[in-house]
Amino acid sequence: MFKRNFAKLNQAMGFQRSSNRQKVQPGVSDLSSNERAPNSCHPVINGAVSDDANYSSWMVDHPSALTSFDQMMKDAKGKKIVVFLDYDGTLSPIVNDPDRAFMSDEMRAAVREVAKYFPTAIISGRSRDKVKGFVQLNNIYYAGSHGMDIMAPPRPVRSSDGKYHTVSLDRKGNEAVFQPAQKFLPSIQKILKELEEAIMKIQGARVENNRFCVSVHFRQVRDEDYGILEEKVKSILKHYPDFRLGWGKKVMEIRPSIEWDKGNALEYLLDTLGLGNCTDVLPVYIGDDRTDEDAFKVIQKRGQGYPIVVASSPKDTKASYSLHDPSEVLTFLLRLARWRKASSSSRSLSQIWGVGS
Repeated sequence: MFKRNFAKLNQAMGFQRSSNRQKVQPGVSDLSSNERAPNSCHPVINGAVSDDANYSSWMVDHPSALTSFDQMMKDAKGKKIVVFLDYDGTLSPIVNDPDRAFMSDEMRAAVREVAKYFPTAIISGRSRDKVKGFVQLNNIYYAGSHGMDIMAPPRPVRSSDGKYHTVSLDRKGNEAVFQPAQKFLPSIQKILKELEEAIMKIQGARVENNRFCVSVHFRQVRDEDYGILEEKVKSILKHYPDFRLGWGKKVMEIRPSIEWDKGNALEYLLDTLGLGNCTDVLPVYIGDDRTDEDAFKVIQKRGQGYPIVVASSPKDTKASYSLHDPSEVLTFLLRLARWRKASSSSRSLSQIWGVGS
């Protein structure tokens, strides 16, 4: 059984991997049929995990980022921390109505405070405009549509993927927008229209336009109707070979079949900050979804950083640390901001990075 070793932690900057952990391909289309089905969620009662023993055992390999916080920050001292956050299930609770996935005022204040001291980005499956509308902060960077629509810092772009490189300035001329899937927009609009017509009679089914991807929510769909819904979605996609179907938490997601995901978005943002090749940079990524595994994998490959999964029950993950739910995410962010504020070398983000906060 894996045993946490602080000496190794000091060397590897927070990575713990058990030798018998099952290998996974961290895409959105690799879920088992049980994970895809409407009633596949682990039962949770009043926020308590149904199997405390299994969860405690799982946490040996994925210790709490709160109990590990002091050691993590000890190892991070003198290094550059960059914060990446998922939205749904991380900054806001998972809710039945995706349009009501509001973050609390306390969470917004915590993210704002963190962004004063560290470059901070939200990487979400939502459209960039939608997640920005939820968050309502101007001192962070937004990457929507699983990283296919990035509002990046106004710095020279050094993306590693020149094939899909598309950069422009917004109407104010002060922010770079990166959209590697722009050529797929006409097809996405067609798929969106066909889906809305096809599933309109399935009670509880909902189509969400996330600009560069389309989400089909089935959290409120009856179990007996799920098979029909999945069949209709797959039938439409047969006519669009340049797109692929994946599953998230009670949602089917249709995305262009390009080599771009949340992990690529993380690398892109580090590059545009001029930190892509730095050896003293620690990306902190907090997320709860299968699509966040792509970012965890990138941090693992870098050999330094803190991938943190939000999970109330055991799950196969590339993350090194865990947080139980958004309330623990809030606590972690507040502690992170206080740690930097209390540091003798504490400076504002504008002083450190030359970016207005």
